[in-house]
Amino acid sequence: MTGELSPIDKAKFAAAKQAASFVESGMRVGLGTGSTAAWLVRCLGELVREEGLRFRGVPTSSRTAALARDVGIEVISLDEARWLDITIDGADEFDGDLNLIKGGGGALLQEKIVATASDQMVVIADAAKEVEWLGNFPLPVEVIPFGWQTSQALIEETLVSMDVMGRKTTLRMNGDQPFFTDEGNHILDLHLGRIGNARQLAMVLNQIPGVVENGLFIDICDKVLIGHGDGRVEIRDINDGTVSETQLDFVEDDNIFRDL
Repeated sequence: MTGELSPIDKAKFAAAKQAASFVESGMRVGLGTGSTAAWLVRCLGELVREEGLRFRGVPTSSRTAALARDVGIEVISLDEARWLDITIDGADEFDGDLNLIKGGGGALLQEKIVATASDQMVVIADAAKEVEWLGNFPLPVEVIPFGWQTSQALIEETLVSMDVMGRKTTLRMNGDQPFFTDEGNHILDLHLGRIGNARQLAMVLNQIPGVVENGLFIDICDKVLIGHGDGRVEIRDINDGTVSETQLDFVEDDNIFRDL
């Protein structure tokens, strides 16, 4: 029940619930990965079951695909959808220009492909994700396993000339083994502290041999929905330059919480 949720989870739920209202029957919808995106998938599943919403979802990870099927959402591939009406996803950080760091869940490659194949990208987040400068959250960079240590060395060498505060890089682990993405790649986490020029860094990183993609989402997000623990949701639209606010009234017997 919502009364048993932490303030952060209430904030995530509020943002997800509001974002679910953007989805209409007949749409093709990109479904993000991560804890906040999981709330969205559950909210959309409730609309499918309770209100007859019918849409096709394109998940950004195997985890999201499994959850979407479990709650009754029709799942298709991006190749089947070809183009999407909207993608809704979380973020690890966002700044005042709605630039993002994503990839904490390890799905940054599919997330970026799906987001850029959409008419609009909507980010759902709690207020703690907003930062003045990107970079406090480690920046994920997906690299192929072959020669990953060479790629790591090249990244560290490149960072010397970048406007960043730190240059430490670590291989993401899953227990005592390297973490593998859905595409079978590794992730290097860059502990930068602050990124002075995110656009430049994003372009430079992707020129390094072995790098598949990085977690900087520049000029991709159209709206961010910022949830708060009291049910308020602030909606910022970067294209219209508008800021609005709604209030979610938590329902204690909401079906979404029955199996939590």
